[in-house]
Order: sequence, then C-alpha cells, then structure tokens
Amino acid sequence: MTQHLQNLTVIGAGVLGGQIAWHSAFKGKTVVLYDMYAQALTKAQEIHDRYAEMYVAQLGATEAEIAATRSRLSYCAQLASAVAQAELVIEAVPEVPEIKNALYTELAPLLPEKTLVATNSSTLLPRDFAQATGRPAKFCAMHFANMIWTMNVLEIMAHEGTARETLEAVTTFAIDIGQVPVPVRKEQNGYLLNTWNVALLTAAQALVTNGVGTPEDVDRTFLICNRGAPLGPMGMIDMIGIKTAYDVSMYWGTVKNDAQMLANAAYLKEHFLDKGLQGMLGGQGYYSYPNPAYADPAFLAVPDHSAAKEIARLADLKSN
Repeated sequence: MTQHLQNLTVIGAGVLGGQIAWHSAFKGKTVVLYDMYAQALTKAQEIHDRYAEMYVAQLGATEAEIAATRSRLSYCAQLASAVAQAELVIEAVPEVPEIKNALYTELAPLLPEKTLVATNSSTLLPRDFAQATGRPAKFCAMHFANMIWTMNVLEIMAHEGTARETLEAVTTFAIDIGQVPVPVRKEQNGYLLNTWNVALLTAAQALVTNGVGTPEDVDRTFLICNRGAPLGPMGMIDMIGIKTAYDVSMYWGTVKNDAQMLANAAYLKEHFLDKGLQGMLGGQGYYSYPNPAYADPAFLAVPDHSAAKEIARLADLKSN
C-alpha cells in the first residue's frame, strides 16, 4: 500500500516555502514551517493572513476551513524541534548550492529514520545534494510552481539512487494536496517548467537590462500574444521574487560564463535588492502591489491617437 505522508516540515519561509506550508495545511496536512530567522517567520504569518483572504475569495474557502488550516500550521525557529515528527521535509532555501549543502549536513543527524527529504530547488539537481542528506534513497526533488493554489503543477525528479518507494510516496503526497504530478524522466537543470521559464525570463530581463524596452512594454508584448495569461515575464519575476531571480542569474551566469546573465544579476541588484525591494511579496518590484499596472484593463488597450507622437519619439533612434 502506498504511504500517505501526513506530517510535513517546510524549511525556508520565503515565497514558495510559505505557499507550500499554507496550502498543504489547507489540504489537511500537519505542517511545521521552519526558518532560522524569526523575522522571516513573522513575515510568513503576515503573508498567510493574506492567503486566508485569497483562499476565501478565489477558492471559496469557508471560515471553518481557514480556521482548520491555521490549527494544522505551526512556526518554528529551532531546526531539531521542527523536524522531530516529520514524515516529509521539503527544503525551500535560497538557490545557492553552499547554503543547501550546509543545511542538509546540519539536518541529516536530526531526522527520524523514516523521514523523506525533497528539494524544491528551481534549477539545481538532486544528485548535487543526495549524499549530504545522509539518506540518498529517501531523497528527490519536488518542484512547485509559484501560486500553487492555481498553478498546481508539481514536478518530481529523482537521482539515480532514489528509491521507487520514495517516488511513490511523494507522488501520492502531491495528489493529496491537489497538485498535478509531472515526472521528469531525466535529471535536468530547471526540470521542464524552469528550462523554458528561465530562458523566457532571462531573455525578457535582458531586454530591460539592455534598454531595448521597458518592463511594461515587455509584458504588453507577452500578454497581448498570450491572451488570458495572468502575468507577463516581468510580473513573473516579481512573483518569483527578485532575490531568487538574482540568485539564478548570478549562479548560472558564473557557471556558464554568460555575460548577459551576469549583467541581468547586476541590474537586479542595483535597481532592487540594494534598495530593499523584493518583488510581489514585499509590495514593490517592477510593479507596485497589491494593484500592479498590468492588472488594469487599460494596460492592453489600444491607445488614443494623442499618444502617437510620444510613441514615435520613443521609437526614433536619434532621440534615444
């Protein structure tokens, strides 16, 4: 019989860690959200208050369901306590190999023997961390998409030492919490989703970094040609979080000696991180939240004729 995992610990109270914790509790799991920084946990609780409102408005959740979600969710800044009862640990710390490996090394002796471990890494491979976990057969990758209550795809990627039982258990967990599990049939940096998504966001960011277009115009081209999409690439960067976008660009720019990715990382640092701007979670990135410009129906409207002169000026290379 396939194992149903009930007790979850999420490590890392950032954008996706917070979402995984809240949504899993909403779907009936008992969840501990761990972060070494008390401030991050406080911020996560504030975000969870927003999620409560969103789940009522978007998913039709009842007040009783929200109360039950809160009762199943706890917050902890002590790693040993956070994982003491865990059947599954999902790691969602920054996309920096040294940080992940250090965490796994600290985590390994604290885990119950039964506990399965998964990384939510956006672009790194499970083989990179399998030995550090101390339980490679019980380790794999579980990659969630952002806004997991609507973008409910969960990619499952093994390394060569992952046990079939581990994969069956985490796939069952994915289904338990309303996700569509997608098997990644070979180890691939970026899985399926981020292989194309990182390419898209890197290209979009390069257009802004290099002054080819504004963030708004990049998103207009995308949203007009993909009618019905809720976000353009620059809005996606805000949703993912500026720090994650920076980490990915900086890491892969360095690994690949990719000058454009490094230039993108430098742009994000100068224009956002150095100013304390984090994207959607912090209320300000390329757009201001909770009412970003791209959500206004006028964002994609045909302009008035009076705008033609200014648009022509901006297109005139001699004026730029």
